[in-house]
Amino acid sequence: MTKAVRTATLLLLPALLVAGCNTTRGIGKDVKSVGSAIERAVD
Repeated sequence: MTKAVRTATLLLLPALLVAGCNTTRGIGKDVKSVGSAIERAVD
């Protein structure tokens, strides 16, 4: 990953998690989807 993409991800990820999660279950789903997206990007 380039430095710019990594920086953008680190800046946007917390904002997305806070904005999109209202429950612990929601946080778990969001973390899982982010992990899946990262795996797809690496492949």
